[in-house]
Amino acid sequence: MTQEQDAIAPHGNVLVNRIATPAQQADLQAQAEHLPRIQLDERTTSDLELIAIGGFSPLTGFMDQADYEQVVQHMQLANGLPWSIPITLSVDEAIASPLKIGDLIRLDDPTGTFVGVIELTEKYPYDKTQEVIQVYQTDDLKHPGVQVVFEQGSVNLAGPIWLLERQPHPQFPKYQIDPAASRQLFRQRGWQTIVGFQTRNPIHRAHEYIQKCALETVDGLFLHPLVGATKSDDIPADVRMRCYEIMMEHYFPQERVILAINPAAMRYAGPREAIFHAIVRKNYGCTHFIVGRDHAGVGDYYGTYDAQHIFDTIDPQALGITPMKFEHAFYCKRTQSMATTKTSPSDPEDRIHLSGTKVREMLRRGELPPPEFSRPEVAAELAAAMKG
Repeated sequence: MTQEQDAIAPHGNVLVNRIATPAQQADLQAQAEHLPRIQLDERTTSDLELIAIGGFSPLTGFMDQADYEQVVQHMQLANGLPWSIPITLSVDEAIASPLKIGDLIRLDDPTGTFVGVIELTEKYPYDKTQEVIQVYQTDDLKHPGVQVVFEQGSVNLAGPIWLLERQPHPQFPKYQIDPAASRQLFRQRGWQTIVGFQTRNPIHRAHEYIQKCALETVDGLFLHPLVGATKSDDIPADVRMRCYEIMMEHYFPQERVILAINPAAMRYAGPREAIFHAIVRKNYGCTHFIVGRDHAGVGDYYGTYDAQHIFDTIDPQALGITPMKFEHAFYCKRTQSMATTKTSPSDPEDRIHLSGTKVREMLRRGELPPPEFSRPEVAAELAAAMKG
């Protein structure tokens, strides 16, 4: 089926594919031992993967200086297309210095495995403090995203990439549905409106409530939990995925919901990352994107609804995906159901508010989240995982 039959065009109108053909792969393997080599960390490896499969369309490689500076300062690429997070390959000066423009550079993953190449078109220094202040709104080293920037190299390498081979995900191969495949699935199901949902936390009743509210107004729901690098105290990806499998089996209409993984790493950039998450889901074929309370936030660095307000600063047509904004949901004791301040008649003391952070704290204390917060099967899965 043609691109025109998709519900929504990719960002920049072309779905990027930078996965090497068998012939290219053989050629790159033959050169591998003679190429200059860079070892990627977990986050940059997932960035390489997402560029290659089109999740970061229209990017075909790591950002050059013009794109980088426009993204940091103005939340757009050099061509004016909205983009909120720098996607860079940062190395130490000692590594960058001998590299020459035009070099083909071998990229290895954290285990030392050859996974791709970059065709070097530019190398440039950058201001780390300026980047973190603009992107994360803080230079506090306790912020996990800020910490990553200050620990990475001082020179950015730019250029188009090739992923050597699309490998099945080591943990979740059945849920590895790349953008071309998700778009095909949406077409097969006849979905014209699809809402994407992002989370790095186990699903709880508030998530379920806003997902189902959104599902009332669109053709399909794309549950897209992030399984790349997260903070050490976040619930592991395999546990979160088992919780989603439980929900799919017992609590969702399976013909109207697709569960897939997002291989990206978390930046914890709050409002800017909300925009970024929306663009990625647009590339996967979503027409709408759920933005809830403190989306992609961490600690107290961002206001409760800053991630919703930032969408009001961007031209909706240029962004091309519709945000669905939800207030913080809670369990209302009076109506004995999930609600928000828009729908609940109860007083504040009759509302049970729980967050992913509170649940993690309860589980560490050996307490089971109450049914008002979590479906019992999910609570049992989380408790068993914490004991294990």
